[in-house]
Amino acid sequence: MTITEDFTQKLYDKFLADKTLQAVENAATKNGLLNALENRASHAKNLPEFSIDLTKDKVTNQKQSGRCWMFAAMNTFRHPLIGDYNLKDFEFSQAYPFFWDKYEKANWFMEQIIQNPEMDDRRLKFLLQTPQQDGGQWDMIVAIFQKYGVVPKAIYPESEASSNSRELNQYLDKLLRQNAEILINAMKSGKDVAGIKEAMLHEVFNYLAATLGLPPQEFDFAFRDKDGENFTRFSGTPKDFYNKFVGTNLDDYVSIINAPTVDKPYNQSYSVEFLGNVVGGKPVKHLNVDMDRFKKLAIAQMQAGETVWFGCDVAQLSNRKDGLLTLDSYDFSAVGLNFTQSKAARLDYGESLMTHAMVLAGVDLDEAGNPKQWKVENSWGKDAGSFDGYFVASDEWMDEYTYQIVVRKDLLTAEELKAYEAEPQVLLPWDPMGALA
Repeated sequence: MTITEDFTQKLYDKFLADKTLQAVENAATKNGLLNALENRASHAKNLPEFSIDLTKDKVTNQKQSGRCWMFAAMNTFRHPLIGDYNLKDFEFSQAYPFFWDKYEKANWFMEQIIQNPEMDDRRLKFLLQTPQQDGGQWDMIVAIFQKYGVVPKAIYPESEASSNSRELNQYLDKLLRQNAEILINAMKSGKDVAGIKEAMLHEVFNYLAATLGLPPQEFDFAFRDKDGENFTRFSGTPKDFYNKFVGTNLDDYVSIINAPTVDKPYNQSYSVEFLGNVVGGKPVKHLNVDMDRFKKLAIAQMQAGETVWFGCDVAQLSNRKDGLLTLDSYDFSAVGLNFTQSKAARLDYGESLMTHAMVLAGVDLDEAGNPKQWKVENSWGKDAGSFDGYFVASDEWMDEYTYQIVVRKDLLTAEELKAYEAEPQVLLPWDPMGALA
């Protein structure tokens, strides 16, 4: 229908007759919508107390970059190291895997162009839209760790480009789109593109080294515990450092998702076309389970004393100022808004997908062992939220907006492990389960 003046006048009249809406108008125009709609009762319902509380270590800060998936992975590593060596604090270098991920993603992008010369226009446009980016998924950071190891933050510190990555990405993407044109034209002319791509990788490497700093191949490092009693010295490669101070067999962990859409039956494995970073590295693979099983797996890992990497849609109904992830953070009904879409519908209609990775560092269980709320270790610094950088997520919010966890294989049933190890169904490149945290 066409909007008529009479119809719009009715809306004016109804608004002017509604004193509640006028009060919200005054509050929202003065203080902003979310501040005006904030629900005070949500704070009292979600206090930061947990029956399982695995860490109170200082939170990290990814600053103006999309490295949350890296921070979350290395946070799961650093907590045992801090405990085992009685340290006051410790951070792995988040800039170090950032360098290698950019380098590998550039190669991955160019390989997709070379290996798929007959791809349809939509797939080509998908690749060209974002040749690479900061984000990633669990299996992608595993591929980096397995190939390049890790280093302490003191050995490879932050740079301006790692802390604020917008310019780095802008010009790397510009270069890669140009490379795609050159490679496509070279293939059309029947040229051997191997040498051309090597020269392109050389250019990428130099760009990354100049902006992020040249990463170490070998280094010396030493530290003393917080009591000043025990001294530890290291000399070797980043892979040696990983083996000595992390030692986790990353192949023992699997990605579990909850995607309740019709096209993704539960207890089946999935991968995503074009999704990855390291050519020849660990492929991205997920096992889809229902939400009840999803949460039980996360709880089982925390009951065993181990934190959990997880991916969610962090901005949905969240109170970032106070560190609350709850469905009742704001009373949208005060302005007549009622959000009723299901989790499956939000995925199908582009309303939600995984946008951020963090760490489940605790959970509050009731007497029957059911979760009431979850402790979330974020990577936005200590001033995000009201709990020194940790957030509280209600169980209801977790149901609706959490999509991925990473747990040990030995927590799966035999049937689940068989389903995970089966040949995965390959999802389209733009499927929401291919979203990067």
